[in-house]
Amino acid sequence: MIFLSLAAALALLSVGGVVHDDPLTQPIPGNADWEKPQAPLKLYGDTYFVGTGGISLVLIDTGDGLILIDGALPQTVAATEASIRQLGFKVEDVRYILNTEAHYDHSGGLAALARDSGAEVITSPIGAAALRTGQADAHDPQAASVRAHPPVPNARGIGDGETVGLGHTAVKAVFTPGHTPGSVSWTWKSCEGEACVDVVFASSLNAVASGTFTYRAHPDATAALRASIDRMEALPCDLLISAHPDNSGGDVKIAALQAGATPNPFLDPSACRAYAERARGRLQARLDREAS
Repeated sequence: MIFLSLAAALALLSVGGVVHDDPLTQPIPGNADWEKPQAPLKLYGDTYFVGTGGISLVLIDTGDGLILIDGALPQTVAATEASIRQLGFKVEDVRYILNTEAHYDHSGGLAALARDSGAEVITSPIGAAALRTGQADAHDPQAASVRAHPPVPNARGIGDGETVGLGHTAVKAVFTPGHTPGSVSWTWKSCEGEACVDVVFASSLNAVASGTFTYRAHPDATAALRASIDRMEALPCDLLISAHPDNSGGDVKIAALQAGATPNPFLDPSACRAYAERARGRLQARLDREAS
């Protein structure tokens, strides 16, 4: 009976080499913009956008393999892989997948992407623990409402300030907890000839909660988010990509870049400061609402 069940499962999953009813890409309902098609494009140097209209994913060509940041939704994996191929790269050349947060809109596709590429998934230790279960951390402000996603069994945690090195690129982890306990932003240098810029892929810094969670009742989470906002403001930052493009005007910049705008609209040394200031205002607004 075990053999027959296994055979039936394999037949269901693969017919003629095509995957059907893939358990790792079953849709998770969410915001319609998160699935909005977006053509891939070069942001600067060896850094490329391969996300959707509402969720950022970034591909870095290190010269010795690829690094992908974030996984979006399970149902957008095929589009992500198509974007990678459209840029002339191979999915199988992705060596590392870095994650900003263990929420299904940024990590739902990680399990399938890791399987298809063979890449190692890396984030903070708290984030890695959540990825391995497919559930939000118990101390997550949105734990009461965040949907489960396919677990990433081999997700690995690294320390704050540690780097993931590959080829000519070193991507540094910058812990930015608050939106989730294990949130990580990532920073690296991207070059065009001798002109190099500091790139920041910023985790969400929005003060969002569900259930009975309030930031006023959790001063540790509030303090962590304030510190993360301050840290984001101080980062060397010439080019910002936020986890959701519209949180930093990235959606407008993408449209402009696609239209051939010059100079490059993503090159903005004030972008991280503006992103931090917006997050600071949202946190204060949240605290004010909770107080009233």
